[in-house]
Amino acid sequence: MSSPSLEPINVTHEEPTPGEIAVGVIIGRTSEFFDFFVYAIASVMVFPKLVFPYLDALSGTLMSFAIFAVAFLARPLGTVIFIAIDRTYGRSVKLMITLLLLGISTVAVAFLPGYADIGAGSAVLLIICRIGQGLAMGGEWDGLASLLAINAPKNRRGWYAMIPQLGAPLGLVVASALFAYFVSTLPAADFIDWGWRYPFYVAFAINVVALFARLRLVETPEFAQQFESLALHPSRVRDTLRAEGRHIVIGAFAPLASFALFHTVTVFPLSWVLLYTHQTPARFLVIEMLGAVVGVVAIVVSGIVADRVGRRTLLGVTAGAIAAFSGFAPQLLSGGEAGEIIFMLLGFVLLGLSFGQSSGTVAFGFPIAHRYTGSALTADFAWLFGAGFAPFVALTLASRFGLMAAGAYLLSGALCTLVALALSPAREAQ
Repeated sequence: MSSPSLEPINVTHEEPTPGEIAVGVIIGRTSEFFDFFVYAIASVMVFPKLVFPYLDALSGTLMSFAIFAVAFLARPLGTVIFIAIDRTYGRSVKLMITLLLLGISTVAVAFLPGYADIGAGSAVLLIICRIGQGLAMGGEWDGLASLLAINAPKNRRGWYAMIPQLGAPLGLVVASALFAYFVSTLPAADFIDWGWRYPFYVAFAINVVALFARLRLVETPEFAQQFESLALHPSRVRDTLRAEGRHIVIGAFAPLASFALFHTVTVFPLSWVLLYTHQTPARFLVIEMLGAVVGVVAIVVSGIVADRVGRRTLLGVTAGAIAAFSGFAPQLLSGGEAGEIIFMLLGFVLLGLSFGQSSGTVAFGFPIAHRYTGSALTADFAWLFGAGFAPFVALTLASRFGLMAAGAYLLSGALCTLVALALSPAREAQ
């Protein structure tokens, strides 16, 4: 039975409206991406110096990116564990445990001692924190995105598909602003000593507030009734993989064009600028903020366009545009300040149009019985294949073979999307 303190929410509605569901989705995704970018930016600006000071700058950054990927390896395991908890004890218990694990793991990073204090133990602690964050990411799935998809009017599915994606640029704006402020106002020694820790305190606070807000939302009688009436509950992971394994694989590879571009205009260029130019990090973080604002607009536009031409068509066209962009993106990034700005703004336009529909094109194909668990697993594998190792691979290729190699990596993501769309059955285009 729901707690009495939760009942006042939505008392005037017999069932949640798409707008109410959208609020919960945006809150959850923004907190998730803010946490993502806080750690990603620290992987470039902080951890190479704090945790790996005995390595050269490039090797230290690559080691940081390797630890960055650990969370994405742990994420599918987290889904398996928390789906079992959800099935046995309910969604509220699962989210409460997730909140505790994510909060402890995130705030622990803020107190991380450096190599100068405990030697290699610093890297070990960082890996443990990333494992905790990854497990919690798998447990964060609350089904609101699937509920939003089900409630979306047929003629506005593209519009509602883009709503969860707004969390990415919004999270990037806040994370970049915090790091830009501290790195520009503090001496370098103070920033590495304590200044970088404040964004993690903020991430901890945002995650706690966001998860409590989502918990209150999904535990209202109206939401609980709709989850139950739609049979939108966790199915066994094994049964879901057996019934929807092909669909999950296609769903994981379909957004690779946008995911490859995602890192090409966020984490990777920041590492390249800091390693191979004399520009200040604060300046490039401001450029990323401006690009993220453009990305918000482009994501909104993607919803309008997708409802007119179809989400599948838009994803295919943008994958082709990203493939073309990969041919001259390296020249822009290496073309000085003007080239960097053009690279970032154009990249975020393409990213917004593509990323805005990358999750919705295939997710609608899951039957209701497997949509809850299938959507969670698809997101896990999409992030693992498309995002987990992207910064490491892109920087490794670019440092060894030049920026054109990073362009080739971007091209490979676009090709994966086109192949996945070609292999997807007709039901996934609906």
